[in-house]
Amino acid sequence: MARVRKRSIHLSKLCSFACCRPTSTDEHAQIGQKGYSRVVYCNEPDSQEQVRLKYRGNYVSTTKYTAANFIPKSLFEQFRRVANIYFLVVACVSFSPLAPYSAPSILVPLIVVIGATMVKEGVEDWRRRLQDVQANNRKVEVYDESSRSFEETKWKNLRVGHLVKVCKDEYFPADLLLLSSYYDDGVCYVETMNLDGENNLKLKHALEVTSSLRDIQTLKEFRAVVKCEDPNEHLYSFIGTLHYCHRQYSLSPQQILLRGSKLKNTDYIYGVVIFTGHDTKIMQNATDPPSKRTKIERRMDKIIYVLFSTLILVSFIGSLFFGVETKKDISGGNYRRWYLRPDSTTVFYNPRSASVAAFLHFLTGLMLYGYLIPISLYVSIEIVKVLQSIFINQDQAMYDEETDRPAQARTSNLNEELGQVHTILSDKTGTLTCNSMEFVKCSIAGTAYGCGMTEVEIALAKKRGERLTEPMSTDTVDSGKSVDTVDSGKSVKGFNFRDERIMNGQWVNEPQSDVIQKFFRVLAICHTAVPEVTESGEIIYEAESADEAAFVIAAREIGFQFFVRNQTSIKLHELDPRSGQTVDRVYKLLHVLEFSSARKRMSVIVRNPENQILLLAKGADSVIFERLSEQGCVFEARTREHIERYTEAGLRTLAVAYREIGDDEYTTWEEEFMKAKTSVRADRDDLADELADKIERDLILLGATAVEDKLQKGVPRCIDKLARARIGIWVLTGDKKGTAINIGYACSLLRHGMKLIVITLESPEIKAQEKHGDKEAIAQASLKSVKGQIHEGKSQVASEHSTEFGLIIDGKSLTFALDKNLVNCFMDLATRCATVICCRSSPKQKAIVTRLVKSVTGKTTLAIGDGANDVGMLQEADIGVGISGVEGMQICYFFYKNITFGFTLFWFEANASFSGQPAYNDWYMSCYNVFFTSLPVITLGVFDQDVSARLCLKHPLLYQEGVQNILFSWIRILGWMFNGVLSSIIIFFLTTNLIIGQAFRKDGQVADYAVLGVTMYTCVVWTVNCQMALSINYFTWIQHLFIWGSIALWYIFLVVYGYIPPTLSTTAYKVFVEACAPSIVYWLTTLLVVIATLLPLFSYRAFQIRFRPMEHDKIQRQRSEGSEHDKIQGRRAEGSEHDKIQGRRSEGSEHDVTESTGTRNSTDLPSEIRIRIDNLKAGPRSKNS
Repeated sequence: MARVRKRSIHLSKLCSFACCRPTSTDEHAQIGQKGYSRVVYCNEPDSQEQVRLKYRGNYVSTTKYTAANFIPKSLFEQFRRVANIYFLVVACVSFSPLAPYSAPSILVPLIVVIGATMVKEGVEDWRRRLQDVQANNRKVEVYDESSRSFEETKWKNLRVGHLVKVCKDEYFPADLLLLSSYYDDGVCYVETMNLDGENNLKLKHALEVTSSLRDIQTLKEFRAVVKCEDPNEHLYSFIGTLHYCHRQYSLSPQQILLRGSKLKNTDYIYGVVIFTGHDTKIMQNATDPPSKRTKIERRMDKIIYVLFSTLILVSFIGSLFFGVETKKDISGGNYRRWYLRPDSTTVFYNPRSASVAAFLHFLTGLMLYGYLIPISLYVSIEIVKVLQSIFINQDQAMYDEETDRPAQARTSNLNEELGQVHTILSDKTGTLTCNSMEFVKCSIAGTAYGCGMTEVEIALAKKRGERLTEPMSTDTVDSGKSVDTVDSGKSVKGFNFRDERIMNGQWVNEPQSDVIQKFFRVLAICHTAVPEVTESGEIIYEAESADEAAFVIAAREIGFQFFVRNQTSIKLHELDPRSGQTVDRVYKLLHVLEFSSARKRMSVIVRNPENQILLLAKGADSVIFERLSEQGCVFEARTREHIERYTEAGLRTLAVAYREIGDDEYTTWEEEFMKAKTSVRADRDDLADELADKIERDLILLGATAVEDKLQKGVPRCIDKLARARIGIWVLTGDKKGTAINIGYACSLLRHGMKLIVITLESPEIKAQEKHGDKEAIAQASLKSVKGQIHEGKSQVASEHSTEFGLIIDGKSLTFALDKNLVNCFMDLATRCATVICCRSSPKQKAIVTRLVKSVTGKTTLAIGDGANDVGMLQEADIGVGISGVEGMQICYFFYKNITFGFTLFWFEANASFSGQPAYNDWYMSCYNVFFTSLPVITLGVFDQDVSARLCLKHPLLYQEGVQNILFSWIRILGWMFNGVLSSIIIFFLTTNLIIGQAFRKDGQVADYAVLGVTMYTCVVWTVNCQMALSINYFTWIQHLFIWGSIALWYIFLVVYGYIPPTLSTTAYKVFVEACAPSIVYWLTTLLVVIATLLPLFSYRAFQIRFRPMEHDKIQRQRSEGSEHDKIQGRRAEGSEHDKIQGRRSEGSEHDVTESTGTRNSTDLPSEIRIRIDNLKAGPRSKNS
């Protein structure tokens, strides 16, 4: 791009306040003391003094694991799960004679489960490592002493003291001290989006003593020492001194360029590395990636404790009975069970030492009934989560066409938590808004201009029941003029204003054309933007904020094009109302009194071509209105009405005014002002403020602007859905309080009628303390003030129960609200408010607030953010992205199927005198959870949906089923466990009574141990898979394949395994082919047992859906009734059409064909349209009859 005279601008001379000057405070006296001990030898990174300090390098790592700690740390993660610890112990014991089955049958599944999860964790962390490698290997130019030039090197090789050159649109590789820039006076623009979320540019300024260091000759001779504060997380403060040329200069945040921010609007800067790597402020705000566990996973651990207690109890009961029965086997020299040879036994069965045998049997029981603990549960859930993540990434509804980016689930660990979110904590900039300001409306001379409706206006109109027609200002209606809202021009970024009364030069025909001219002149002149000319000749503007750019663009589009700025003047292309031609006008720039949060306004003083001195001002309406002259408030009442209307519509407003200054008045004021600016007194900034306030008086109001901070698509509607789902929303933003409140109204977080509790430290008492500079006194006064405001807010909330409250607190107040003595009181107030907005929040504050919300509410929190400043918040929250709904059902089913299987073993043991003999073959038991019952659960977790996505959005209250944990409550869990025990009782006792003691084969043989085991196992496999089929709401071919395929796989396994030699297959050798398959008793028993086992749950669900339905049951019923209604109406419509066609067939074949075609196609139409067609067509037929 070719720039327009940018090099000659000395912006430091245009800006008249402290934003561009280092401050001199008592804080610099602390240099060298504790917390302020860092020493940097500029341009001497290899000097002995610098090397001896051993500061960190610039390598940054955000991974959870390293090569050294991956195995121990990931194993620790896996064995935080109680079930895994149990199975590890069992695997170790399985090598002893106590084991009722072979060691590989338990060890192999454990290795698979642990290994698969560790691999998944490793892959996800490897992706984070690749991102770190990409950042560490970025290139930056560093001054090389040996070559006496700047050489490219990787970020990770930077060291404290290095002299670097950063070019436009590059990120700063470390925290730098700004020495000089492309501009003569060392000014540069910085984008800090990743630090504080703000998209407006910050103006940084080098010390005047170093601003001339812009060429290699001066830079190579540069040597200085910086003494400053130690690494800390405070983004908005910096204390240090520069020792250069035998003099000492105070440093402030204005000279510090932070890692994570980007250079904008400046070709290049030179800087010295002050903080590197994890010492940088952005990394100091970062927190280590936490080991997050979902609430469901933590509850699963508790269930495992319950099951483990059940396992111990069952094993104890079994060993007790075993001990009693064993002791009875030798009584007075008589052998009761002589066939067990109690006279020749091992320690595992010794009637003479029954207590020892009982204890060993207890250990055997712990392993035998271990199938009560579902080892495959964890690996199945991991598989479900990974598949869910893949579906999230491929979901077309979550694909953004504009950026060509799909959703990215960076971890699958927390999927199910999204169905249980109680509080959402969101960043504002880039999350709720698009970082895009658009000039949409304005009020000039009491007349409202600009057509169209914002999303907020549309939402308000719907809420009030108003018709959604194009709004016309009352001025338009009164004057009889029409407003043409058709967009005839091309789309312009930052300008969404449509009104034919003033566009295309038509403003010259308006009654107040002179006021309109002055209004847009103020917008075109009162700013600090810099114009740039592209290669195509188009002028673009680079401004400190998007608002400022929008004003300049609006002025250009109306006919006041700002095109040149230099040290002393601003040039505009203007439309001359008299000649109708575009002319160039030059305004001599005398002073810029820039915007600050305290002043809430900006002014410029210029001399126009007519030699008049004008002060042009824009600012907050409250500030401008109080500075109007008696003659300057003619339009005040109407302008206030329009501002109120714009604010209600969620627009950001500023008032615009001007005044003419006499030559004598200006000369006197300038002398005083320049004297104040050059003063060395500590209160020079206050003097400058007072003099600025003195000249910014007696203003004449011109009007007001309305800018829309464009919301992300559908944000108000989304927040409305979340509110109806009773999900709390907190906004944690680095933006200023006013901006955050405006956006709060714009996206319906703050609603009209909601009372606001504002906690701030902008009171006169605090400001007075700050002027004295006593830090301890300021802290005490601030804490007292915040405490008082919090207690006052709590009293207000307590006294007005029916009123909704919104809490707004700024970052400075938040620091004291998070004090250990006050934090509980603050959180109590915050959780009782419908909406909470934390402004000017640092990344660390965001993370702390998120942690507090999570701990105080005890509920699931979801954080949403888009920048590096949100990383801490995202890490502290429970989740980032997930799937709602079926995890509770999936887990309950796991416990059900394992209890069903495990208790059949117990009943068999009880029937066999607790001998320790398993009811099933070893490999039947090993394959149960892996092959025959797990795949249907995975399909349930991935594919099932009780209600469609469309109906979920239509009925947001459905979400409360997850928040209230209805699907995974203890009652539901215990209910499924009871169902498992009941199923095991039915399966065991019904099976044994049906097949034992009677002929099983054709030759009259009865069922033996092997046949009983196969029959029971078959009933278990059929039952648990059919229970799954009954629980599924939404069938796909995949679910059918996995459910019925799992059952079929059991029969295939029986056949194949049965043909393996009996030394390996043992009891399974040809048992199915030769004994079970030919027997009608086997098949009838299976059918009867499965039906009897399914009947209790089927009956309960039928009763529940009919008499005690849950929210999703009601919607399913409405959906089914609606579908039935559609079918009936469809049949009626078809019958009506058929009768009509038959009656008119004689009227002509052409008409007949038309009607027949209409009848044939009407069945394809939606039911509502078919009903309307039916009604319309039924009218003439009735008339004819």
